[in-house]
Amino acid sequence: MYLIIVGGGSIGSNLIELAVHDGNDVVVIESDEERANEIAAEYDCLTLNADATNHGTLRDAEIDRADAVISTTDVDAVNIMVMLLAQEHDVPNLVSVVHDPGNLPIFEKIGVTLIENPQRLIADYLYHSVRYPGVSDFVDLDDETELVELTVTETAPMNGQRLMAATESGALPDGCLVVALERDGEIRAPKGETTVQAGDQVTVFTDDAALEAAVAAFTDDQV
Repeated sequence: MYLIIVGGGSIGSNLIELAVHDGNDVVVIESDEERANEIAAEYDCLTLNADATNHGTLRDAEIDRADAVISTTDVDAVNIMVMLLAQEHDVPNLVSVVHDPGNLPIFEKIGVTLIENPQRLIADYLYHSVRYPGVSDFVDLDDETELVELTVTETAPMNGQRLMAATESGALPDGCLVVALERDGEIRAPKGETTVQAGDQVTVFTDDAALEAAVAAFTDDQV
């Protein structure tokens, strides 16, 4: 893919690394000269030290070739302007961070895929890491549900349990659904007859009320 990434701060730099490592053609637009030079020296990508809200800059970045424009600056007004300009060039995928929830309707009207309040996402991740040590990853789906990724421990109540039997016996809490299971590097869709084993990595859909019980069921973490 041909990607234009606006902003080379903490969010942008991680995105640049991922995109370049994955073999994409990447153009970075960074307004700070020192940071632009650092990016150019560190990553195999074209770096423009310029203002991304300028049509000329976007033409220099060959925006008409872009499969996506991703704006990661810490100023919502800049991100909005970049998205509007990219929309004018019919870029098929528009992605932006949004820092102020009050600006969400503007981004949504443009048709932007949102990364809402990245600082809050980081805070949520750190809090989950402390409160639920057995959770290796999580995704908030809305205010009441999330996906959590857990590695089943030897002493966990779910170790050796068939999913159907565990649901019927209550070992798998109400409000929880195992949606994926990885074993020996192979990801499979679990069925009622699937038996959970220690070492399995399970992805569990759960509501907030059942989250604590779900973590305890698969990892025996008492929180």
